[in-house]
Amino acid sequence: MIEINQDAFEKELASHENLVLDFYSTECPPCEALAPKFDSLAGLYGQDIRFVKIFRQQNRELAERLGVKSSPTLLFFKNREQVGDVLTGGIRRSEIMRNLDAMIDDHRVKEIRHSVKPVVTDTEVIVLGAGPGGLAAAIYLAQAKVDTILVDPLLPGGQVSTTHQVSNYPGFVDPLPGFMLAHHMAEQAKVAGAKMKVAVEINKVDLEKKEILIDGYETIRAKKILISTGASPRYLEIEGEREFHGKGISYCATCDAKYYHDKDVVIIGGGNTAVEESEFISKFASKITMIQQLPHLTANRSAQERAMADPKISMLFSHEPRGFYQKGDKMVVRVENLENGETNDILTDGVFVFVGMNPNLDLIDGPLEMDQWGYLKVDQDMRTNIPGVFAAGDVVSKQIRQITTAVSDGTIASIVITRELQ
Repeated sequence: MIEINQDAFEKELASHENLVLDFYSTECPPCEALAPKFDSLAGLYGQDIRFVKIFRQQNRELAERLGVKSSPTLLFFKNREQVGDVLTGGIRRSEIMRNLDAMIDDHRVKEIRHSVKPVVTDTEVIVLGAGPGGLAAAIYLAQAKVDTILVDPLLPGGQVSTTHQVSNYPGFVDPLPGFMLAHHMAEQAKVAGAKMKVAVEINKVDLEKKEILIDGYETIRAKKILISTGASPRYLEIEGEREFHGKGISYCATCDAKYYHDKDVVIIGGGNTAVEESEFISKFASKITMIQQLPHLTANRSAQERAMADPKISMLFSHEPRGFYQKGDKMVVRVENLENGETNDILTDGVFVFVGMNPNLDLIDGPLEMDQWGYLKVDQDMRTNIPGVFAAGDVVSKQIRQITTAVSDGTIASIVITRELQ
């Protein structure tokens, strides 16, 4: 693999039947996550495919001509023509291999796949999940000289990365974009000495053996595992929801209600979270419309009574959202009346969705003790019921889930783990 500039691109393209080009930037966490994968795949596929990289900021003309707008971006070329997918952001090894395989014949693909040798990496602690809880734990562990590897199927930051602004995290006078807070945490963990394997595929987690298989070939073995995989908002899975997540649609009142001072908002949901959060949002918004699919709220009685008595809050029962759209700087919520099937649009400044959360435990097997909602039970030291396995952050059974509470959990777990390892 070599580095080129835009002047050498056409020559490289003409000289090689198959070529993969990596547009990278400096101080780019996704680029750093991609680099070892790109290097190792160059070793596997290098006889058949030319691997080259190019610094995007110093080669803007070529980047613009090829439609490259972010780093990293991988482009694949066969016989001078661009083929396959355009891969950007947190690029996984399997995504790259799928595109590389399509460029060569099946026989060579089998040979290359057969040549991949299993790798075993030993460490003291695996931190599974690189959100605030996992990053805080990694900082403490690494500073205590505990060999620590952070593993995450995405990039560091968790939900914080998609939060528009964070203004209630101690130490920052001015609101900070969520992705920057995540970046600072991740960089601090790296400087402390924590190793990161992010944007990887987690194939298997064996909590009893303290082993994790990633990318289909690397087994990481540890003495302790900290589960900090977080929780994800339960999505409605309707048009526009993913597209406008963080751009008009929020899942956290504490995070975003303050941005709707004297504005109209729509709340989706009628359970405890939706009704209780409506009280908080009412401190800022001038008008709240709650959309509930049932003909009544399902929150506890006292919360219902407070919401019903709030002059800012109106209820739209027996309705369901069918799509989210933007109109200028406003959001449009398309709703269906479940009693007669009619649809209409509601114009609003923002939308809050509170239809529940799901703990991120799909990749983890094992006899873990959970509460009735599927969150992990832990003791005061963040130990689970499996010896040597700890948990921290939003994946844990508790009442309050915030960045600060996740960091607190990670801190406690890391100090206890360090003491046990000593």
